[in-house]
Amino acid sequence: MNLAAVYHISADNYCYPLNENELVIKLRTDFDVEKIELVWGDPFEWGLFGSGGSWNGEHVEMTNTLDLQCHKIWQSVVSPKYKRCRYYFILHSKNETFYMFEDGFKNPEEFESYKGRRQDFFFPWINGSDIVNPADWVNETVWYQVFPDRFCNSGKNRGIKYHNWSAPDKKASNAYLCGGDLKGVESKLDYLKELGITGIYFTPINKSPSNHKYNTSDYMKIDPSFGEEEDLKNLVNEAHKRGIRVMLDGVFNHCGSDFAPWQDVVKKGKESRFFDWFMVNKYPFSKIAGKSRRGEYYSFAFVDDMPKLNTNNPEVVNYFKKVCTHWVKNYDIDAIRLDVSDEVSHSFNKQLRKTLFDLKPDFFICGETWHNSIAWLRGDEFDSIMNYSLQEIIDSFWHNENMTAKDFEHQIGFCCDQYMIQTNNVMFNLLDSHDTMRLMTRSGNNEDIFYQELCTLFTLNGTVCIYYGTEVGLEGGYDPDCRRCMPWRQIEKGQYDRRLETMKNIIAMRKNNRELRCGEIRFVDSGDDKVLIYEKYSEKKTFRIILNNSSKDFKIGSQMKKTVFQRKFENGYLGVHGCLVGEV
Repeated sequence: MNLAAVYHISADNYCYPLNENELVIKLRTDFDVEKIELVWGDPFEWGLFGSGGSWNGEHVEMTNTLDLQCHKIWQSVVSPKYKRCRYYFILHSKNETFYMFEDGFKNPEEFESYKGRRQDFFFPWINGSDIVNPADWVNETVWYQVFPDRFCNSGKNRGIKYHNWSAPDKKASNAYLCGGDLKGVESKLDYLKELGITGIYFTPINKSPSNHKYNTSDYMKIDPSFGEEEDLKNLVNEAHKRGIRVMLDGVFNHCGSDFAPWQDVVKKGKESRFFDWFMVNKYPFSKIAGKSRRGEYYSFAFVDDMPKLNTNNPEVVNYFKKVCTHWVKNYDIDAIRLDVSDEVSHSFNKQLRKTLFDLKPDFFICGETWHNSIAWLRGDEFDSIMNYSLQEIIDSFWHNENMTAKDFEHQIGFCCDQYMIQTNNVMFNLLDSHDTMRLMTRSGNNEDIFYQELCTLFTLNGTVCIYYGTEVGLEGGYDPDCRRCMPWRQIEKGQYDRRLETMKNIIAMRKNNRELRCGEIRFVDSGDDKVLIYEKYSEKKTFRIILNNSSKDFKIGSQMKKTVFQRKFENGYLGVHGCLVGEV
């Protein structure tokens, strides 16, 4: 038995409370392990520590498994009557048996002859305030990301010179404003509701000299090109009337060069009361570009005009707590997405969370990280992250010929294993955004691949987000070309009616079937490396998802009780790049 591959800790995603009464326990092994028994019970069931009594426990076989690329994950859910748990594992392979404890392994003979107090695993107590418990509404939400300048121009004259509203086939640039504004978004709320959207995620809307607004000048003011405070208040109010939540973008890792405290530092150096708000290494600053790369001060990604804020400084923490309090109290927002959140201090995140949840107990915080984020997802910082890992997995299966359905299963297993069940059910899943190439362009303008990927996204656990224009297959390359103008003229002429109807069906499929949003997952061998079959299930229902990414039609073995979504399926065969979702 490959004992070096076996791993468990009594914390994080390997041992955690699912709720007030249940405890999830997981173990990672090599594939040579064939059976695992979890032995568990109350630590004091057979006496106090040191009393000389013999501790026994209940034996449970761990049958819930996930396959990863090089490991197998075993999982059980137990219900400690007194909220505390002592446990160990018995691992069986074809020829060997080992007992696993916190301090290592013992074979059966060593186990039987051992004298003294064993170092079993412990979960001391299920404390309610420590349970990861994101708001219920998040899993049910279908988000729609709006890049305000390119979404909809209301036509209000603000004395600003705007670029012409470009056609969908025209490449985008960061060099100009197109005039999209908050009033424009408000005018399209009925369109979003009809589509099935229940949450809007805005990229930054605060005052800034750019069109993307990630270089903030004033966190307390709405950018004049987007409107005024009353416009945002009215927009959020009207969205709420339609059952649509609102999430703003918090850019607290860095600011813009026009931010007043930074300008004070530029002028006064160490004499500025804001000097410690930033991470300055050398002053005065040189007058040529590249100051950040030369280490004069830290910035976002070596961009001189985006100096990095010192979120270790209590004054900076308090300032942004006031900013977010203003956003919640004045605008009644429901959620916040934190930009470059992995560079912000953990202390900042924890204090900000307490402030926001004191204001709104069912608030939602999503961080922008592009890698494993368990350190931020323990329940005291973020509820979720933007799940770019899932985006890459889905995209890779359709664009890498050598990636098989088994590879896909392993990578999805890896995604599921990283976090807690509660967290997985609110992961912010997306296929394109303001930071990535658009899905239709990445799909090579192949509509079938485009819809296969969307079908996959909408049948996996988490909360789901589509980027504005994705519903009509808007194209666009890498940033900034992914920020093209929304093609309202073409939409109103009916040119995208078929695509809009398909998107409505995909959204309805997810909203009407809970198993697709947060059910268990198991994979089914299709017999073809490029035909992906998996099931999402609960005790009540099972749904089967079939995606044909092969070069030939695929014969469906048995009919489904109810089909909830299909493309290119007829006469018992699923066509190439076709997809089928139904209850079995």
